Amino acid sequence: MATGSKKLVLLALTANVGIAIIKAIAFAISGSSAMLAESFHSVADSTNQLFLLRGEAASRLAPNARHPFGRGKEAYFWSFMVAVFLFVGGAIFALIEGYRRVVNPHESEAGILFSLVVLGVAAIFESMVAFRPALKDFNKARAGRSLVTTIRESTDTSLIVVLFEDSAAVLGLFIAATGLILADVTGWVQWDGIASILIGLLLASVAWVLAFEMKGLLIGESATRRERSLIRAATLGVPAVSNVSRVLTMQLSPNEILVNMDVELDRELSVEAAERAIDDIEARIRELVPTATRIFVELESTE
Repeated sequence: MATGSKKLVLLALTANVGIAIIKAIAFAISGSSAMLAESFHSVADSTNQLFLLRGEAASRLAPNARHPFGRGKEAYFWSFMVAVFLFVGGAIFALIEGYRRVVNPHESEAGILFSLVVLGVAAIFESMVAFRPALKDFNKARAGRSLVTTIRESTDTSLIVVLFEDSAAVLGLFIAATGLILADVTGWVQWDGIASILIGLLLASVAWVLAFEMKGLLIGESATRRERSLIRAATLGVPAVSNVSRVLTMQLSPNEILVNMDVELDRELSVEAAERAIDDIEARIRELVPTATRIFVELESTE
């Protein structure tokens, strides 16, 4: 996890803990189903930030005999756990609570104004403290790429998770407010339950997207197409290299790439010259792709 991403996680954790407390108080006073769903949403988000911090700490542990490539993939595992907890701790609860409110409606115990004020304060806090910094860092990481491409190619899982969580949080607040207003205007209190159901569906969708993206990194996703092209170009740029037949890569952590290559060198090279060529290959790859931290070059026979 980059320093900037860790800061985003800490900001999000601070925001979500405060918002969860505010929402819980608002639910206790109003009895709103949507407010209860939002409370559990913030609790789930707070727990998720702890998961991300745990993954960051574990991924920094030094390699050992049992984990020779380190434990960088723990960052992906705990990000995957975020998706699981967001679905179980947020989406399912919101769906169940919303359904109960629809089939067994009851009037809120407090006026709508109090709940809307709470949601407004939460929206300001969420957007300014957590969402805005995450969006700013994400736009920097895009570097002209499309939204989908950036998400698919990003290895900074903390940034993606925080961005998705905060986006869902802001949208969830809007849905909750809309449900409360419709219930008050129309007198049909089931709108509050419908809002809770929509929040649950929103969280389930976010959880599915995050789980899908983390799965690819967990099972061994390759480096991006651009990085693979740079690795091949760097290798072919070494004068002693005559051909690169295979380039295998795997993302070990957000800042580590494993590279395994089959390379053909000029026939007339001596053993010493071949060793220097391999050193040049590794140096040029690291120059163009700094995250290529583990490089293994296998020589192929030209006969």
